[in-house]
Amino acid sequence: MSAKNVAVVGATGAVGTEFLEVLEKRNFPIKNLKLLASARSAGKTLNFKGEKIPVEELTHDAFKGVEIALFSAGASRSKEFAPSAVKAGAIVVDNSSAFRMDEGIPLVVPEVNPHRIREHKGIIANPNCSTIQMVVALMPLHRAATIKRVVVSTYQAVSGAGQAAMDECVAQTADYLAGKELKIAKFPYRIAFNLIPHIDVFQENNYTKEEMKMVYETRKIMEIADLKVSATCVRVPVLRAHSESINIQTEKKLTRAQALEILGKAEGVKVKDDPSQLQYPMPIDASGDYFTWIGRVREDISQENGLDIFVVADQLLKGAALNAVQIAERLL
Repeated sequence: MSAKNVAVVGATGAVGTEFLEVLEKRNFPIKNLKLLASARSAGKTLNFKGEKIPVEELTHDAFKGVEIALFSAGASRSKEFAPSAVKAGAIVVDNSSAFRMDEGIPLVVPEVNPHRIREHKGIIANPNCSTIQMVVALMPLHRAATIKRVVVSTYQAVSGAGQAAMDECVAQTADYLAGKELKIAKFPYRIAFNLIPHIDVFQENNYTKEEMKMVYETRKIMEIADLKVSATCVRVPVLRAHSESINIQTEKKLTRAQALEILGKAEGVKVKDDPSQLQYPMPIDASGDYFTWIGRVREDISQENGLDIFVVADQLLKGAALNAVQIAERLL
């Protein structure tokens, strides 16, 4: 693979720093690496392969010579600066929600729909973190038995709300244990020793935007326009790795044994499922790991052709940086 000139936009953020680690660990072929962030971060340095690389200010003229641009700086900045990157000749892999549902822009999970990558016109969208791990689990089962309906409840780590949210969770936990007053900034309520059944803004149908992302994005990625999906997204006091309890109804019956066999062969999946030994996936398994972990596989006793599974993946890796880098690898 020929080395490329790569830019990381939002380099100092939680996902941006993960981009650098993933690029280094996977030995992505880089000729020149440009780190871009807001003006207040310009001048800082970040380590990459033993070198200190300066952070430059993100401007419309910053993409000269860049061939692949990995964006994770929020939807508004992606909408503003991604077209400039494309105009300069770069292919943009965008981690925000800016372009996900735009017609003509591929929404890609490499284990699920890699064929869509070649359809890009300069921009490829990285799906929502919760959607990514869900479709990695769903697609092998869909290919075997055709999924008709999905009901999912998420248990989403604070990493999904950024580094400041992670810091707040740690600080609140320490203050709570010390008997101090808790400071609330990133969430509507305290997150320490609490669950918040609310992620993103509420819509007219009383679902949240995060929940509707899972509906619309899953349909687009799996190419099933009328797939029935219902989601409840919950923020939990876990630093990294989202968990999901997923109930699936299929046209063709799958037994637990069949489902385990299918998932055990699926790309990017690690099965951990042995009730007799209390073996099941947890956030501590997936934190810092590249795989989507699946367990608690069982046949639904309440309906025909139903399955229940539990899915865990690192939100900052497979849910963000890793998925984007995997897309970039496919581009090569």
